[in-house]
Amino acid sequence: MRPLKITDNIWWVGILDPQLRVFDVVMKAEHGTTYNSYLIKGEEKTALIEANKGRFSGEFIARVSEVVDPAEIDYIILNHMEPDHSGALADLMEAAPQAQLFFTRAGKSFAENVSNKLLDDANVIADGDTLDLGGRTLEFMVEPYLHWPDTMFTYLREDNILFSCDFLGAHYCDDRLFDDLLGNYDYAFQYYFTAIMRPFKSHVRRALERIDSLDVKMVCTSHGPIIRTKVAERLESYRQWSLPLEKGEKKTLAVLYVSAYGNTERMGLEIAEGAKAAGVETEIYDLGAVDMERLLNEVEKADGIAIGSCTINGDALPQTWELLSHLIHINTKGMVGGAFGSFAWSGEASLLLTERLKGLKFKVPEKPVRARLTPTPEDLANCRAFGEALAKAL
Repeated sequence: MRPLKITDNIWWVGILDPQLRVFDVVMKAEHGTTYNSYLIKGEEKTALIEANKGRFSGEFIARVSEVVDPAEIDYIILNHMEPDHSGALADLMEAAPQAQLFFTRAGKSFAENVSNKLLDDANVIADGDTLDLGGRTLEFMVEPYLHWPDTMFTYLREDNILFSCDFLGAHYCDDRLFDDLLGNYDYAFQYYFTAIMRPFKSHVRRALERIDSLDVKMVCTSHGPIIRTKVAERLESYRQWSLPLEKGEKKTLAVLYVSAYGNTERMGLEIAEGAKAAGVETEIYDLGAVDMERLLNEVEKADGIAIGSCTINGDALPQTWELLSHLIHINTKGMVGGAFGSFAWSGEASLLLTERLKGLKFKVPEKPVRARLTPTPEDLANCRAFGEALAKAL
């Protein structure tokens, strides 16, 4: 892949990774991904945006060298310091020793950890700072938690191009690069939002308000296609997806369980009855039979959850761990949580689930409720009391 000219004196100099299928261990990448970097030549200065992934540093620097001698690069702009954006920084600094670095204050410490170098002579920028390349002006927009605390956007005023970092990106590799030249990648675009941006909906809405004040003709993302024909459509998708899910007039407790022989299910139903008797709405879900995306929406709309599993081989069943692992995609801090479950001889499942709820920043007001094998009338009464206690905590 050769450097791609985007507009006059602006080039894509990134990396294609079509064979990738899992990104950062946890994200699917069914169509591979790209690590996008961009070179901008002004009348007086040259800037490089993004320092690319470390394993590709040789290929990356060679691609940059096809456009300009790295020793002639004046500025290296680091919108974000996660290693897929900055892993090649140390090698790049050797190839471009005179280049000045620009990043946010939060990005400085990350940059030093990535490169294992002290960078006291680098430029720590503030929101609204600008950089003149001669005939082209870069404006920096600090946008933390999209999706790291160091994130910023870089806006090229004269060309109306937004270098948006991970915002509006997708894990989708196609050497045609522009959105209008390749097929439909809506699924990858939405999946990327869910996995990366969904936990930071309020920050997404704030960034969209700022972008609305700009005349953005093109979005140069850090992953996936360059957006030049559907800018408004992609921004509107983010606008809709970042809206808070409406909660009901009453507090809601979502009761979620997985049950081998129906005993944990009976406990969950009694917990729901107890919560309803205390004036709380309840929704009940069998984790073995409900789509995960739907569950995430229902949990986000709820005010609290009760999660249950029987114990098998000293652990909770995988369906509960899958759900809890996906809760990193929503903001659960301050929600009420509790765990329950039936067991035969050891009963660790509900204890382990309780600790994970605490780790996810749930408020856990009650010890888990447990029953040995078939719940007795006393066990079921304890479940109702448990549901009432969670309802009061809401």
